[in-house]
Amino acid sequence: MTTKKTAHLISHTHWDREWYMPYEHHHVLLIELMDKLLDTLDQDPEYRYFHLDGQTIIREDYLQVRPEQQERLDRYIREGRIHFGPWYVLQDEFLTSSEANLRNLLIGHRDARPLGVVSKTGYFPDSFGNMGQAPQILQQADIHNAIFGRGVKPTGFNNAVVDADSYESPYSEMIWRSPDGSEVLGILFANWYCNGMEVPVDSEKARVYWDKNLADAEKFASTPHLLFMNGCDHQPIQTDLPEALRTAAALYPDVEFIHSNFDDYIEAVTKDVPEHLATIQGELRSQHTDGWGTLVNTASARVYLKQLNQQGQTLLEKVAEPLAAMAHIAGVKDYPHHLLTHAWKMLMQNHPHDSICGCSVDEVHREMVTRFAKSRQLAEKLVSQSAQAIAESIHVQPAETWGEEAVLFTVFNTSGWNRNGIIEMDLIVDKAFFPEGPNPQALAQKVEKDALPAYQLIDSDGHVYSAEIKDLGAHFSYELPKDRFRQPYMARKVRVTFQAVDVPSLGYKTYALISVEKQAEIAEIAEMPDTSDVIEMQGMMMENGQLRVTVEENGTATIEDKVSGAVYKGLNSYENTGDIGNEYVYRQPEGETTLTTEHLKADLRIVEQSPYRVVMESVLRWDIPAGADELFELEKRQMVPFTERKAQRVKNIVPLLITTTYTLEAGSNMVKVKSDFNNQAKDHRLRALFPSGLVTDDHYADSIFEIAKRSNTPAKEWVNPSNAQHQQAFVHVTDGDHGLMIANNGLNEYEILQHEEGSTIAVTLLRASSELGDWGVFETPEAQCLGPQSVEYAIIPFAGDAAQSGACASAYVYPILWTTVQLGALARTFERESHAGADGKKVELPLSKQWLAWNAQGSSLAFSTLKIAEETGDLIARWYNLNSEPAELNVQPGFECASVYESDVLERVKGTMQGQSQTVPGYKIVTQGYALR
Repeated sequence: MTTKKTAHLISHTHWDREWYMPYEHHHVLLIELMDKLLDTLDQDPEYRYFHLDGQTIIREDYLQVRPEQQERLDRYIREGRIHFGPWYVLQDEFLTSSEANLRNLLIGHRDARPLGVVSKTGYFPDSFGNMGQAPQILQQADIHNAIFGRGVKPTGFNNAVVDADSYESPYSEMIWRSPDGSEVLGILFANWYCNGMEVPVDSEKARVYWDKNLADAEKFASTPHLLFMNGCDHQPIQTDLPEALRTAAALYPDVEFIHSNFDDYIEAVTKDVPEHLATIQGELRSQHTDGWGTLVNTASARVYLKQLNQQGQTLLEKVAEPLAAMAHIAGVKDYPHHLLTHAWKMLMQNHPHDSICGCSVDEVHREMVTRFAKSRQLAEKLVSQSAQAIAESIHVQPAETWGEEAVLFTVFNTSGWNRNGIIEMDLIVDKAFFPEGPNPQALAQKVEKDALPAYQLIDSDGHVYSAEIKDLGAHFSYELPKDRFRQPYMARKVRVTFQAVDVPSLGYKTYALISVEKQAEIAEIAEMPDTSDVIEMQGMMMENGQLRVTVEENGTATIEDKVSGAVYKGLNSYENTGDIGNEYVYRQPEGETTLTTEHLKADLRIVEQSPYRVVMESVLRWDIPAGADELFELEKRQMVPFTERKAQRVKNIVPLLITTTYTLEAGSNMVKVKSDFNNQAKDHRLRALFPSGLVTDDHYADSIFEIAKRSNTPAKEWVNPSNAQHQQAFVHVTDGDHGLMIANNGLNEYEILQHEEGSTIAVTLLRASSELGDWGVFETPEAQCLGPQSVEYAIIPFAGDAAQSGACASAYVYPILWTTVQLGALARTFERESHAGADGKKVELPLSKQWLAWNAQGSSLAFSTLKIAEETGDLIARWYNLNSEPAELNVQPGFECASVYESDVLERVKGTMQGQSQTVPGYKIVTQGYALR
């Protein structure tokens, strides 16, 4: 082992694109910084390297304003003086989906590809905790290290290093292991990522500086190689660093001071690292700290952002990409790589930790809402185009027996599981295009004058469905032909609502509205569906074959799992507390009594009743304090630490009216819940409570490519009264026989409350705060989230293993929207143009199809993605194992493919596979590539 100390100074700037100033304010500073960096690299060969913060978007942001500097910037990247990538942005790992984390890595590598070089540094400088599967993801991308600032040894709030009696690792170097066993060398910024900033040139000042900083670094280093990060948040580069290093070298002849980079530093550390490094397992969530500095409550800051993000992610990865892949495989539409990348980039520009965490000034988050909308609009257009291209190629000739008046439509299931559910779709049953000199009123009267036939709903297999069909009258619409000007028209529309049954995963099924007379003519080939599972109700009780649900007088739900016999009472009461923290941290006022709706009386009514769906409503009228008192304003202005604040809530009250709907569908294993309220109170938190009655020590939360097992009780160092944590799709508790799962639609924060009678799941619906927090005084009045709010979640009881019971699959499918498209202009003629395939032949698709089938039933595997790889043009499909035991994956492609191969998170060809079957080890992420013919 080398004995001489080496001080590695790595120049960088940690670049939050937006935070305590809006994006364009930061953008101006970025342009100035990059101009200065390029000038310095030009002028001073001793200024050797600069680390561009691990995110390729910095180059994109700079060249947006300074395109003329591209050759100059790219030359330094190619030469290795500017280290570039591997991410597109520095995301918050727990608030972005599994696939979003991979797209971030994939797009970062794609942006670096034309330059021929990408940093292979697993860089997580300021993530608010780290995902447990990061080592596996990094290893699959040929990244064998991870450098991070939080999650293991406490750094203390406001980035202050503190001593503690218990560390998860004695050194700043450690082995970090994923649940599947993948390992990387982990390096903690034990003295934060600014411990080498502003190095003095003056000898006297330099001695004071280095005496302290060398000792601090040596305290945690396991090798002679000491890491010093020369930079900090938005910090301009230190142009006189070479001179400062010469000063340091003269003062400390036993230490070698070098202007270094992560590649050289990691190589040196790897050679000298001791064999007895601690191994850190899974998620890095700073459980061995006082609990205040974990910043987990950013999961509930500005909940509306989390909801928009969840909608955007799901639309892209679970709808737009699979549909585009299906259309591409079918040969009816090229895969729109460029547009999908653009949509992902707009979405991921909201994923940096200070953005998606909701812990920035109001201007930042206003701009985020616009980005979310733009990404969503683009995804919606791509969904429409892909679905339409497939629909136009469906060969409807077999449906001619349905008659020319039949109205055909197709329902797409882009999830990884066969699916049942309620479909609600508007269909055109008549239309009239505007003539020259249009008279819209006359056209509207024309299309409305004819009486509609009595319709019957039938599917492509001849099954007849119970459906509600509502006449919507005449409506304006238009077509945008590819070869002529827009074509406006008036359309007669009907709305059809029914329960779709067994729509194939990653496929579609076609349905038709036909006249009752026509249905009678073909009755001999029509089969009535199985009607054994319908919704029954009595009073405020509703039930299907699996669940019995009663809405109680106080608005809570009692649910009996008819399969296991378990009964869960008092579900979905509401809890309200004050919050005198900030966007980062929740802090309840000292001595405050928690308010609940447990003893309120609700107004109850039936909103909807049909054989396939019942909706019940509870309305609670609740008075809560209007906000925090005047002392709170004083404490914020004077920067009193939130742990020391004495403010209380005021005595005056404001109304909080909560309207809750409970929806039960035939054949469903979940109760869907929607809560609407108009928030007029400030400085508070609202949660929904779900007592399980199950006595457990641990619980399980959906996280990034895993279901993380977490203790209900934090480590002994934890002093924060709250133990809130992150979730993705769901959280559940189980005693091994029975379990209760709460799925969500963009609600990322929960807490497990321990009681003698069992564990209660608390899900945060709203947290209202008024300041950013952290290092200064930044008011954020819009973080109070005043005005109308709407949240959605689902209650899923289950028996046995959550994955194998189907509960996890239900939670994963829950937020995915159905995609529907009407066949043809009216689906009244069968002479429609089909698309031509690569061989010039017309593409004719069947009335129902599945492009990729796999053994989903009872499996511990979760489906993750279906897309087309940009480099190879091959189909990419991904799964991951939710349990520790190996699981068999058997795949049946519904298309011709030349070969199947093992791929990785960067969608590369890794090795051939024999057939489509594969044993997936516990907790493993597996990606398969399908070479198309």
